[in-house]
Amino acid sequence: MHILTALTQWLVDTIGRMGYTGIISLMFLESSFFPFPSEVVMPPAGYLAWKGEMSLSLVLISGIAGSLLGALFNYWVAVKLGRPFLLKYGKFFFVSPESINKADEFFSKHGHVSTLVGRLLPVIRQYISLPAGIARMPLKTFTIFTTIGAGSWVVVLTFAGYFLGEHQNLLKEYLHIITIACASIAVIISGGYYLFLKRRKKS
Repeated sequence: MHILTALTQWLVDTIGRMGYTGIISLMFLESSFFPFPSEVVMPPAGYLAWKGEMSLSLVLISGIAGSLLGALFNYWVAVKLGRPFLLKYGKFFFVSPESINKADEFFSKHGHVSTLVGRLLPVIRQYISLPAGIARMPLKTFTIFTTIGAGSWVVVLTFAGYFLGEHQNLLKEYLHIITIACASIAVIISGGYYLFLKRRKKS
């Protein structure tokens, strides 16, 4: 708890100095390859908005923009390097051209839901952009559903910090609840989509 409090205070100070550029930069890192948790970025920014030191709307825009830029970076890397690498060396990792083609087909049909749901799940949210890029998911579709998924996560985290206000010591408990809630929503979305596809096949 002491380490978390110190880290949160450091981030509050850092974001306070760097402003919205700091939020964009840190969320870019969180959304790309670097294991930097958004849970310790957006709540402190929301807290600064509660204190009146930052604009709540600009905090949200900065957080979403950083997340989207990081996701697009991963997508670009996967398009430029991931697919050629797997086609050339995939056999050493038990990845065949047929499996890559199947992934392409899957993302062409279900990529929008996969991207949206993936952005709501811990760990997966950072890396869902990679299979989307390898499968060359349409960029417009990828951008729209990444923005919706990442935006939802940013809004929830920011408002957690905003509404907790001076009670930031309760953040760890609330983050646990928020993570479970988002994972549950992801399961519900997946289940609903599966039922939709099942009914459409029958009709």
